[in-house]
Amino acid sequence: MKNYTITVNGNVYDVVVEEGASTGAAPVAKAAPKAAPKAAPAAAPAAAGGAGKVKVEAGAAGKVFKVEASVGQALKKGDTVIILEAMKMEIPVVAPEDGTVASIDVAVGDAVEAGKTLATLN
Repeated sequence: MKNYTITVNGNVYDVVVEEGASTGAAPVAKAAPKAAPKAAPAAAPAAAGGAGKVKVEAGAAGKVFKVEASVGQALKKGDTVIILEAMKMEIPVVAPEDGTVASIDVAVGDAVEAGKTLATLN
């Protein structure tokens, strides 16, 4: 058996794939939702160290494909901030809450790991 973590539409799933099915059928995948936020997690303002600052973090490792927002732009919860590319899929990273873009911390072409801060909102 092999374990994989797959992200679909912002939802993260742990998948176990069994190998060597003797019936000749394709392997059966069993997926169970993993506790993960749909959008990048938002740190509580007090815990973030900066009053009112909200981090927009990468939900998966990938490459920055496009920067949709700009510094000073007002965003609503769910608006796309950055688009990541991973395994030839475009993954939108959205604003976890309403706010104004304080900083964009990456550039197009940057490789990012899951959890990396991509932008900050006020």
